[in-house]
Amino acid sequence: APPRIRRLEESVVNRIAAGEVIQRPSSAVKELVENSIDAGASTVSVTVKDGGLKLIQVSDDGHGIRCEDLPILCERHTTSKLSAYEDLQTIKSMGFRGEALASMTYVGHVTVTTITEGQLHGYRVSYRDGVMENDPKPCAAVKGTQVMVENLFYNMVARRKTLQNSNDDYPKIVDFISRFAVHHINVNFSCRKHGANRADVHSGSTSSRLDAIRNVYGASVVRDLMEIQVSDENAVDEIFKMDGFISNANYVAKKTTMILFINDRLVDCTSLKRATEFVYSAILPQASKPFIYMSINLPPEHVDVNIHPTKKEVSLLNQERIIEKIKDAIEEKLMNCNNTRIFQTQALNSSALTQANTRKDKGTEVSTPTGEKSQKIPVSQMVRTDPRDPSGRLHTYWQGQTSNLEKKSGLVAVRNIVRSRRNPKDAGDLSSRHELVTEIDYNLHPGELILTCDV
Repeated sequence: APPRIRRLEESVVNRIAAGEVIQRPSSAVKELVENSIDAGASTVSVTVKDGGLKLIQVSDDGHGIRCEDLPILCERHTTSKLSAYEDLQTIKSMGFRGEALASMTYVGHVTVTTITEGQLHGYRVSYRDGVMENDPKPCAAVKGTQVMVENLFYNMVARRKTLQNSNDDYPKIVDFISRFAVHHINVNFSCRKHGANRADVHSGSTSSRLDAIRNVYGASVVRDLMEIQVSDENAVDEIFKMDGFISNANYVAKKTTMILFINDRLVDCTSLKRATEFVYSAILPQASKPFIYMSINLPPEHVDVNIHPTKKEVSLLNQERIIEKIKDAIEEKLMNCNNTRIFQTQALNSSALTQANTRKDKGTEVSTPTGEKSQKIPVSQMVRTDPRDPSGRLHTYWQGQTSNLEKKSGLVAVRNIVRSRRNPKDAGDLSSRHELVTEIDYNLHPGELILTCDV
């Protein structure tokens, strides 16, 4: 008989949904930081312990949460961002589903401390499985909201085992905060490990985007950045603007850094990233990758934000056309800036030059300070690195040519052979001219160069 279809319990459904929204500690941090930005915060502080498994604490100075809203704060699909489905077509906030805090309560222990403007004291309340564990307790608090998530994935053994290494997720959290700090230049961000005196990310509010990038990624990145702007306001069916910064041909990195915000929402776009990397592949060396920051603004009705559980991806109207315009703009910008290139050089090591004098024609043995000898290097694999090194010159590869006269005559013979192959009819008796060329080569002073042209 076929198996019966049963209705899952609500707790099972909620825990399954929580596993899709909160995939790892960095997902929880991203959701909490986005809520803080939606609350109008000017300062966001993140504290993490054991990569987020033991503790995630996000504090902000936003407008706070009303006391009467605390009982339903962590229930599923409770939000202040929209009230009807039609509001989703013009959503401008980063959160809208009301699943982030609810999902955290099903996979961790959540404590919220909040105070609104005008109140004499704040309130603290703990949540578990979407409901309050106790009534809100009055407490001292500073302006805004503090959300603390402890023992994340305590009831999901398999996922917790895969995240045991705390070094895996903390860099992802730092990367999220760094990207937010570059885009939201009017917000102060800080991220640090629990108990650490120094923050790994500390950015102050600034009026310049370049200053924000310099504070987060360093001055060496800003030195090789170019500003880029793209707009398509004349189109009938599409209006979009893009502004940002891209690296020039002198930027060198082992990994692509692409910071993409669409309507102030941090997202990923694989098609756009692949298109930009294709443009850079013709400019940069094979092992170098670019740095890209883009902020794209579109009408809200042209963006579908409800296609990914963690809001990691969005769908755009006429996406292929937008990507093609951005790709063309980047290619034109790179072509105009590729007039000069800067290459890094390394100073010559005098000890290496001394060791090079001991090389042999067939190989070399380099002695180490401990007295050990390295493996012999065949002459065919040697590379000339210094013109002052005799063993590095091309003469080392010519066997049996000891005198300069013999070498010159050998070159003349090669010329004759090449000439006879190209022009068999002209391969007559040219011994007089050959003797004249040999005499000139023999009397040539060191350092001089004579160009000959065969007629």
